[in-house]
Amino acid sequence: MIRLENVTKSYSTEVVALRDVSFDVAKGEFVFLVGPSGSGKSTMLRLLNRQERPERGAVWVAGRNIIDMPPSRVPHLRRNIGNIFQDYKLLSNKTVFENVAFAQEVIGRPKHVIRQQVPAVLDLVGLAGKEDRFPHQLSGGEQQRVSIARAFVNRPLILIADEPTGNLDPGTGEGIMRLLDRINKTGTTIVMATHDQRIVNTMRKRVIQLDRGVVVRDQARGVYQ
Repeated sequence: MIRLENVTKSYSTEVVALRDVSFDVAKGEFVFLVGPSGSGKSTMLRLLNRQERPERGAVWVAGRNIIDMPPSRVPHLRRNIGNIFQDYKLLSNKTVFENVAFAQEVIGRPKHVIRQQVPAVLDLVGLAGKEDRFPHQLSGGEQQRVSIARAFVNRPLILIADEPTGNLDPGTGEGIMRLLDRINKTGTTIVMATHDQRIVNTMRKRVIQLDRGVVVRDQARGVYQ
């Protein structure tokens, strides 16, 4: 599903974010990206979305080398990738239903499909009955569930999560991780960057550890050392 081949990305001669990074992620895997701030995790996620391009190497997503992809094809790529953020990035002037529906509206889903699929995904994430609430009327955990629903409503091949529990208390974070694990079990590939050692060690999924732009460990059922 994802392949990086000898990827190097720098922002200046003094700031090298990734150095000759290579790894594969199979369809349906759940992978944690771990490492200290500045280790290259966020750069890695931006490369997968084609928000960044490396100086050297290849980035393959769903069978396509996205580095050589023409700009006209990038929107199609991004339809296959759902993104979940630490700060939720919800539209404050839209209800829960409207926030999730927006992800379908921008790709031209018919209204009857939206009316059917949005309630189904809100039920999946545990927000049935809260369709008409606005973000400010929700807890942090509920806002993150809306973010997950929005990312998943179009059934993307890949979910990219950047510190999705970073603003949540431990108990709420555990609930979010149970939800992501449930989504992963439907066949969706998940790549999650996190600093949360406790979550990584509890979940025991594959761990790719970065340090100053280099992969220093790639371990199945790993822990955050």
